[in-house]
Amino acid sequence: MGRIKPQTLLQQSKKKKGPARISVSTIIVCNLIIIFLMFSLVTIYRQRAKRNQATSRSDGDEILNTTKGLITLELFGKSSAHTVEKFMEWSERGYFNGLPFYRVIKHFVIQVGDPKLAGNREDWTVGGQLNVQLEFSPKHEAFMLGTSKSEDQGDGFELFITTAPIPDLNDKLNVFGRVIKGQDVVQEIEEVDTDEHFQPKSPIIINDVRLKDQL
Repeated sequence: MGRIKPQTLLQQSKKKKGPARISVSTIIVCNLIIIFLMFSLVTIYRQRAKRNQATSRSDGDEILNTTKGLITLELFGKSSAHTVEKFMEWSERGYFNGLPFYRVIKHFVIQVGDPKLAGNREDWTVGGQLNVQLEFSPKHEAFMLGTSKSEDQGDGFELFITTAPIPDLNDKLNVFGRVIKGQDVVQEIEEVDTDEHFQPKSPIIINDVRLKDQL
């Protein structure tokens, strides 16, 4: 049997070497990636859970308890999930409790929220007459529930209920629900006496906003 040359033995020993060691920095990076992925999954799960909650509560189960009576709302949880979620968050925090209907324009809208967030009344009327010259959208029929499209509403949430088809609000409101019961209450609020700024002379208050099954 012939002798194996030293050079051949050296080459064979190189081939038999074990796998390279994984560095500590590589292990740390892998762990950070795993933690990031887990955090992302948890965040996505929570967001979906909130949207599902908004959707499940979109079938007429929110009620405005006002000094004039009850107004039952159907929320569009599927088509306006983000706005519905914000509305419910403000409701659960008690934001609307005690707020007045501070703007009432007959055959137009009734409005709840912070008067400082409101636009000028000229934005809503033109020359003392309602501005109804734009193309009609069925989203803005009477008794629709909406909020301002403005991204900066400050520390609050503007709430509008239309009392007639209002086509010129298409560029101003995000519609996220409608009144399904208590239309007579809305009409009663609409008929109150107001001053030149469309503010009711006698206050009309939202006592609270509650779930239908809490009544």
